[in-house]
Amino acid sequence: MTTAKELKELSLEDLERRAEDMRNTLFQDQLKRRTGSLDSPSERTAHQRELARILTVKGQKQRQAEPKKA
Repeated sequence: MTTAKELKELSLEDLERRAEDMRNTLFQDQLKRRTGSLDSPSERTAHQRELARILTVKGQKQRQAEPKKA
């Protein structure tokens, strides 16, 4: 699991790539849950939180990069 501090050091492109990877992981978790092969439901929760953390940091970086309106 990655901390927000570690994520803040990444570029926007890296954050987008990680978000896409995490979305794919969540999709795989969903398939496993429906087939009954998901080992631990807490893994899915951890992946959801990780995605939320990534998207939060990404949004913060995007807002900082935008020019301020007068």
